[in-house]
Amino acid sequence: MNILLVSPRTPSTFWSFRHAVSFVSRKASSPPLGLLTVAAMLPRSWNLELVNLDVNPLEDDRILWADYVMIGGMIVHRESAVDITRRCRALGRPVIAGGPLFATGHEAFPDVDHFVVGEAEEVMERLVQDMTDGRPARLYEAERFPDLSRTPVPRWDLIEPGDYASMSVQFSRGCPFNCEFCDIVAMNGRVPRTKAPDQVIEELEALRGLGWKGRVFLVDDNFIGNRRCVKDLLRAMDSWRRRTRARMDFVTEASVNLAWDAELLGLMADVGFKQVFLGIETPSAEGLEECGKKQNLRRDLLESVRTIQEAGIEVMGGFILGFDSDPPDIFERQFEFIQRSGIVTAMVGLLTAVPRTRLYQRLLAEDRLVTRSTGNNTEAVCNFIPRLGQDTLTEGYRRLVRSLYEPRSFYARARELLMHHRPRGPRAHVEARHVQALFRSFWKIGLRHRGRREYWKFLGYTLVHHPQAFASAVTLAIYGHHFRTVASTL
Repeated sequence: MNILLVSPRTPSTFWSFRHAVSFVSRKASSPPLGLLTVAAMLPRSWNLELVNLDVNPLEDDRILWADYVMIGGMIVHRESAVDITRRCRALGRPVIAGGPLFATGHEAFPDVDHFVVGEAEEVMERLVQDMTDGRPARLYEAERFPDLSRTPVPRWDLIEPGDYASMSVQFSRGCPFNCEFCDIVAMNGRVPRTKAPDQVIEELEALRGLGWKGRVFLVDDNFIGNRRCVKDLLRAMDSWRRRTRARMDFVTEASVNLAWDAELLGLMADVGFKQVFLGIETPSAEGLEECGKKQNLRRDLLESVRTIQEAGIEVMGGFILGFDSDPPDIFERQFEFIQRSGIVTAMVGLLTAVPRTRLYQRLLAEDRLVTRSTGNNTEAVCNFIPRLGQDTLTEGYRRLVRSLYEPRSFYARARELLMHHRPRGPRAHVEARHVQALFRSFWKIGLRHRGRREYWKFLGYTLVHHPQAFASAVTLAIYGHHFRTVASTL
């Protein structure tokens, strides 16, 4: 059987890093891990091809080659996914769709023939049998959260690793916290399920076998959701790294209570974790109370960020505007906190009511929903009626984001990070593409674009005061170029 797996195109958002990956001669930030994992659950005798629209176009002859087209995506991929499914319907090829985008509202996708709702491990055996028999059902719905010991090593042979700036590995699913705006608990549960350390090591070893020497993103909902198990994993990773001399570094997502566990912080830094994304959301205690993010209220947020930075891990932060309790000066308060914290990569978005969240249900009951969520919280569109008022919120959001990524503000924040960051653990592997990125940044950011004076001042400051962080400083400047480009379109 011929199976075509298709990953829809990601729009230009902060998370796409579209304007940064070209500096390192890459086409996309990371591969579609979900589809690669699903591919590993299909029979080895089947012929599989994968097309990622962030990397290559989808040609009609590829669709016509397939017996089935399998598509997976998130809400942000809606527009591209609709286009793909229409093309498949026009060419007479059946579509099997799964992932968060298709978890609710099947009627919105009339060109999809079959849906998989929930985690694939629970339904793939039945789906494969029905496909073999030529009688796939309309809907396959997982009845429980699967044991991750059943999850295979992704089919890395279906991609060209050199197309990507980073690779992806998953250790756990689920999060112990139930924030009102987040759909993780509904999708993956509140009790984090983990793979055995040996499974993760097997996946990392597969990447090492491909010759991968760059960044690996641990794409967990909350990497430290089960702290006992994650410490066992980190010890196994440290042993593997010493044994194999693997040259990878890591980035992940976690909750702010990471700062409260010195042992965990030390293990992560020693293994090679260089960045962690935290959902900080807001400096307003009322906003954190409103959305149920009580873990962020237990200790001073700025102090927690500093603790992680001083342990050698750069903090990336997620921030939200649009809580009912937000005061009129929330935009200034967000700007001040982000600047003081040295969070260079600050992902600020408007609060979005996503289906299957408590927020969605509350706003639905209050008759405040106005549009469907696009999954892109950086496009200055609020899908409900906010207490601050639509115009006040969207204009304040645009003003805040543009101010954050204005060159002087951005590089001031980067200097703040360098003052508090204390690198430790394995040094990042340097390749020829990184040297190319340096010279491309000289040309694109240092000569052609607005803010070039601040760019050269920042590099000069780094060489004088933090010479060991020069490579990181260039990376930060490239990130800033991407964020500034996205912000200019808001």
